[in-house]
Amino acid sequence: MHVPDGFINAPVSAVTGVVAAGAIAVSLKGARRELDERTAPLAGLVAAFIFAVQMLNFPVAAGTSGHLLGGALAAILVGPYTGVLCVSVVLLMQGILFADGGLTALGVNITDMAIVTTVVAYAVFRGLVKVLPRGRRSITAAAFVSALLSVPAAAVAFTLIYALGGTTDVSIDKVATAMVGVHILIGIGEAAITALTVGAVIAVRPDLVYGARGLTQQLKLRVNGELVDAPEAAPAPVAARTSHRKVWITGLVASLVLAGFVSFYASASPDGLEKVATDKGIDKNVEEHAAADSPLADYGVKDVSNARLSGGLAGVIGVGVTVVAGTGVFWAVRKRRTAEATEVSPSQVA
Repeated sequence: MHVPDGFINAPVSAVTGVVAAGAIAVSLKGARRELDERTAPLAGLVAAFIFAVQMLNFPVAAGTSGHLLGGALAAILVGPYTGVLCVSVVLLMQGILFADGGLTALGVNITDMAIVTTVVAYAVFRGLVKVLPRGRRSITAAAFVSALLSVPAAAVAFTLIYALGGTTDVSIDKVATAMVGVHILIGIGEAAITALTVGAVIAVRPDLVYGARGLTQQLKLRVNGELVDAPEAAPAPVAARTSHRKVWITGLVASLVLAGFVSFYASASPDGLEKVATDKGIDKNVEEHAAADSPLADYGVKDVSNARLSGGLAGVIGVGVTVVAGTGVFWAVRKRRTAEATEVSPSQVA
């Protein structure tokens, strides 16, 4: 659903840029509360994983494909504020390095793919976990539903943005019907990927899943014939079996394999937005990407003639750059939180 330059006029693009900048500023502040010794190392990896999986377009209908948006996955794994930042980092890397998503449309893409998907998904997720029975299956089910709904929500958001600033004269009803219809199908794929990933992390380290915190039953011990709450410091048996480092390395290797190898077998059909744009004629004023001459444009390495090798190298480079950029951002935010806590401590002691 990456919107290219030329779909949305300059004034609306500028407004969405302001909205995106404001949301990122709020998210940077909110992420300070979310990022701790568990989520900070994971957040950069989540961004890299989303980048990798977005390269895997899957067929959803005749001549149409879809790919992960990632807002739901990021919000559930590392928190909604950090989730907005994760997807924004991915979109920034894609726009600058890979000429995917217009640079003048970056505000549109962040608003649509990072903010809308994350906010909608996390709101639905929190609502579901409050009414469902406690447990891993409930969390996975809530992840599936929230991810499913986040994709058509993004389609609706794009339609509204297009209604305000579209550069072609196309019936909004037709755009809305086509966008929502195809993105409901894409949402099923998004939901499956999100649920499988969240379920996999919960299986080995449930304490790393931000959306699962506080949802597990308190461990009980029998003392003198009576059940009492176990000390909170007692380590969870599942968490003890798998270290942070092992989870991080496994996730990074999976991201590299997906982007560097599996992506070659992804569907070559246009994604939902591209298909709708072609069918309905909203791409008449599309502009050439400012980074079209990038050595990595279109997810290939310039001057590497072998398509499999070119795409694989581009995917590996993308994962590497995204994990470094994301980790740098999140550690900086984490460090800022630690510094603020240190400054406050003396006054609290006094």
